[in-house]
Amino acid sequence: MYEEISISTEQASDAKVLIISVAARLAGMHPQTLRQYDRLGLVQPGRAGGGGRRYSERDVALLREVQRLSQEDGVNLAGIKRIIGLEQLVGDLQQRVAELEQQLDEAYARIAQLEAMSSPYSGRDLVRQETHSTALVVWRPRRSADR
Repeated sequence: MYEEISISTEQASDAKVLIISVAARLAGMHPQTLRQYDRLGLVQPGRAGGGGRRYSERDVALLREVQRLSQEDGVNLAGIKRIIGLEQLVGDLQQRVAELEQQLDEAYARIAQLEAMSSPYSGRDLVRQETHSTALVVWRPRRSADR
């Protein structure tokens, strides 16, 4: 009757536009189950102006993962909540590491640029040129009596 829709968490949208009945149908759950998961903090739907819950495609993918962990792996809801929290933390940390790596690459490039500008040979020949002196040296022979 309904067409099967497959949504992965990587490609899912964050727009909170799905009403609870649609999200429940897409996740293969009863709407009351979604309300319970909201109360437990497993999923955080948005709220419409009238207070109705609104779910995103990413929420639906998360609900499917909750269902899989519960039914296939036998994980209780407290464990699922912990797993979800840790996965979110890992994702946040991976993003921060990527940002820091980019900043580090930029810093190394800037250091290389500054070192190239302040090189002892920048703007000069590689072989040192002797400068001619205009100093005058006075030489007097010693007298034999001074020895």
